[in-house]
Amino acid sequence: MAQTKHFFSDPTHLVHTALNSLTLTNPSLAFDRENKIIFRRPDVVRKGKVAIISGGGSGHEPAFAGFVGQGLLDASAAGTIFASPNAEQIRIAAMERVNNEQGVLIIPMNYTGDVLNFGMAAEKSRAAGIKTEFFAINDDAGVGKTKGGKVGRRGIGGGVLILKIVGALAEAGGSLEEVYKTAQLANENLASVGSSLEHVHVPGREPSDDHIPEGEVEIGMGIHNEPGSTRTKTTLVDLVATMLLQILDHNDPDRSYITHSPGDKFVLLVNNLGGLSTLELSGITDEVYRQLGKSYQIKPERVIQGTFLTSLNGLGFSISLLKLADTGLGPGKSFLELLDAPAEAVGWSAPIKPATWEYRNAPGIEVKRAKPAEQPPSNVKLDIAKVRKVLGAALKRMIDAEPQITRYDTIVGDGDCGVGLKRGAQAVLDLLNDASANLNDDIVHTVNRIVTVVENTMDGTSGAIYAIFLNALVHGLREQDKGTETPADTDVWGTALKYSISALGKYTPAQVGDRTMIDALVPFAQTLADKRDVHAAAKAAEEGTEATKHMKASLGRAVYVGGEQEWVGKVPDPGAYGLSEFFTGLAGAL
Repeated sequence: MAQTKHFFSDPTHLVHTALNSLTLTNPSLAFDRENKIIFRRPDVVRKGKVAIISGGGSGHEPAFAGFVGQGLLDASAAGTIFASPNAEQIRIAAMERVNNEQGVLIIPMNYTGDVLNFGMAAEKSRAAGIKTEFFAINDDAGVGKTKGGKVGRRGIGGGVLILKIVGALAEAGGSLEEVYKTAQLANENLASVGSSLEHVHVPGREPSDDHIPEGEVEIGMGIHNEPGSTRTKTTLVDLVATMLLQILDHNDPDRSYITHSPGDKFVLLVNNLGGLSTLELSGITDEVYRQLGKSYQIKPERVIQGTFLTSLNGLGFSISLLKLADTGLGPGKSFLELLDAPAEAVGWSAPIKPATWEYRNAPGIEVKRAKPAEQPPSNVKLDIAKVRKVLGAALKRMIDAEPQITRYDTIVGDGDCGVGLKRGAQAVLDLLNDASANLNDDIVHTVNRIVTVVENTMDGTSGAIYAIFLNALVHGLREQDKGTETPADTDVWGTALKYSISALGKYTPAQVGDRTMIDALVPFAQTLADKRDVHAAAKAAEEGTEATKHMKASLGRAVYVGGEQEWVGKVPDPGAYGLSEFFTGLAGAL
């Protein structure tokens, strides 16, 4: 279901404040509030350059106003959300807000309202004696030629590349004719497809009943909530394959917008429709790049990823490929050079310098597997068969407790404690059962191997605490090496654990009573050191864990979780509970 919660309920106020913010983040810009025009301050614009004007409905941020700045647009006119600005706004932008002595290129996206309003403004500009050219970007390959009919392709994410190219060319001194023809040439070599998991909700409007069912994706999605060409259940791998086929299959007469032959070079743009996390978008980029190489033998000259042209908070992305055709304009004015040219606009986020891209052809860096730190042998001994039996039983009990730990952590934390403990415990158990691991009776060696496994499999705060504690435990055990064989009995373990607790205190302020895993760890260690009795120590850990049910959290994720009245007295600290289960399993195996 579309996200319907917003901080702004008045869409008009929202648009005005969003536009005004651009003058705060880029002081070279000015804002005509009455006409919703963002334009470059006249005193910062180089004289004698062609002016580039674009715009469209709001809701596509950072497009289009976010692309106003040196090296990109000179002005942008904004409409209300998903609606074209009117012709008068655009006329004012072209005739009164930019230096138009060398001419104006008016270049919106190909949507009916935009074409009519921007086109009318272009005619008014021409009638006033200003050299004016008009071009509507149309790069969408998601809708075929038959369905597109007379309207043609829509303008979507790839259009940003055209804006960047013509903006850089104008900044470099390109004439109006050169800028206009280059826009056409880029469009002829550009194709894009978008997909989304959901339609979006516009602030200030009633929620729509039009939803994409769970598990389905809409392919060919536009940027105004309009439907795509296909709705289907699919995996990301298959989705990307379908999208790339629509872009690159020049044997499809309905979608053969661009052709590709061996030796053709491309730029790849992966654009966030607004609602994807950067984490997911990055994973999508990796998949697109992989399939381009495997299925099409294309290794893009540039890979540009980010949020450029959105559909509010649309839960989707678009893929664009620009074939690098020859502009015929000479050195410094190729597609690639114009895309690489610097731009001072908050919406253009492609910070990699041209020289850095040379590394794409360099040999890969061989990452050698890290070797465990070399440790001298120790005389502190414990039968490895007993270690496997006792420690294995404890680890299995912790693994079996994962559902309960997760249930507790879902109530008082973020729900990942049980999975993290299970992952670490399973990895250590796998080490113990691995005949090729070469574990032996040298307990310092064995615990050190366990440390390496924990460090590589457990992350977050608890992972760091376990790693620090176990590293200190290795040192505590080694300190009791008397030069002759020393059995690792409860005296040795108690002394080593006491040292570990002391060492851990240097790095965390957590103490007994703070409702953390320390409430199980410290009672176990102290009781073992004092009584030399594993069963008594495990009981102390269990009692310490039980006590956490009545504690107010002062450290850890639970500090930030509300609703204490619902779980105080009922739910123990999840980390303490998991550790207590481990100690109980340990004692039970002895």
